[in-house]
Amino acid sequence: MHTEAPSHPAPRSIRISRRRALQALTAGIAGTALPRWALAAPEGARAVVGAAWRGPRADDQNFAGTLVADWEARTLGFGYKLALPSRPHGLMAEPDGGLLVCSARPGTWLLRCDAQGNVVQQIDVQEEGMCRLGGHVIVSANGEHLYTTETDFSSGKGKIGVRDRRSLRKLAEWDTHGLDPHQLLLDGQGHLFVANGGIPRSLEDKKFDIHRMDASLVRIDTANGALLGQWRVDDPRLSLRHMAWSRPPQEGDALLGIAMQAEHDLEADRRRAPILAVFDGEHLSIPTQENDGIGYAGDIAPALHDGFALSSHQADVTNLWHPGLPERMRPIVQLKASYALSGWHGPADGGGVLVSTAYGLARWHPSAQANLLPWPEPMALDNHWILLSEA
Repeated sequence: MHTEAPSHPAPRSIRISRRRALQALTAGIAGTALPRWALAAPEGARAVVGAAWRGPRADDQNFAGTLVADWEARTLGFGYKLALPSRPHGLMAEPDGGLLVCSARPGTWLLRCDAQGNVVQQIDVQEEGMCRLGGHVIVSANGEHLYTTETDFSSGKGKIGVRDRRSLRKLAEWDTHGLDPHQLLLDGQGHLFVANGGIPRSLEDKKFDIHRMDASLVRIDTANGALLGQWRVDDPRLSLRHMAWSRPPQEGDALLGIAMQAEHDLEADRRRAPILAVFDGEHLSIPTQENDGIGYAGDIAPALHDGFALSSHQADVTNLWHPGLPERMRPIVQLKASYALSGWHGPADGGGVLVSTAYGLARWHPSAQANLLPWPEPMALDNHWILLSEA
C-alpha cells in the first residue's frame, strides 16, 4: 500500500523571453489584484460557442449545439441544439458551422450535425471491432483525415484511429505506445501530440491495477504512425489528460500545456499534487507545485498571452499560470462547477478565456470587465466546449 508522499522534484525552469515576463507583470498576476466579476460589459460583441450539455439532473437528456453570447444585451441563447444518443465529450468544429461530436469514454459513436442542428452522419464504432473511443477527435493538417484516441480492449493498448474525413470510416490504427490515450493535438509540422492518461481501464470504464499506471506524452508521425518522441513526468500517479497550445504551434516558441489529474492512493497526496505540466519543445516539466487543493485539472486553455487557464470543477475554481512567473498559480474565476474552457480573444490585445460554471457562461480578460451570462434554461455543461466565432 502506498504510504509515503510522492516525491516532487524541484520545478525545472522553462525557457522564457523578457516579453513573456513583462506580460505577466503588466497583467497583474504578479500581485493579487485581478479583475472583479461584474454584470456590465464595455463592448457590444458576440461569441458563438459549440458545446454539449444535459439537463440539471444526472439522468437528463444529453444535447450538443451552439450557444450565442451577446455581451451588450447580457444574454446567452441557443443557436441550435440536437439530442444525443448518450453522454458526449469532445467537439470539433465543421467548416459549415456544424459540429463533429465524440461520445465519452469508452465511446461507441461519432456524430456529425450541420449548422441547423440536423444529424447528417453517425457511426457505431462497435461494428469496427474492440476499439472504443477515448473522447477526442481532431482533423489532419491537410483536412483529409480525422484522428481519434481509442483503446483496443482486446489488448488494452492505446490507439489512434485514422479516419476518412467525409465518411468517418476507419482507414488505419496507430499505436500510442501507452495506455488510456485521451486528448490529441497537431503540432506546427502537422504531427500529433497525444496525452496517454496511463490508467488501466475495463470495457465498463472501471479503473484497475493503478500501480501499473504509465502516463506519457507522445509525438506521432502522421505520415506513417511512427513514434517521434515520448516524455514522462517523474510521478507515475499523475495522469496526463487535456492539452492546449499557448499560441499557434506554427510559432516557434509555443508551449504545450497539459492538465493533470492525480491518482494517488491517499487523499492527502492527491490534494497536494501538481496539476500542470508544460512541454517546451524539448523537456516535459512541472513548473509549479501550486494547485487547486484537489489535484484535479478538468480542462485547459490558452490565456494571458502564452499562459494557461486550468479549471477544477471539484474545487470551484479556474486558475491562471504564466511562464513569466512559472512558480505561481492564481485564481481568476471562483464560481461553482467551473469546467469547460476556451481561449477568447476579446478586446484589445486578447488573452481572455471563456469558462462554463454552474450559473452560466463566465468570461475573464486581462484588460476588460469580466461577465457572467446565465444559461438560457436549466442545464449542466459537459467537460468541454469550443469557440466557433467572435465579433
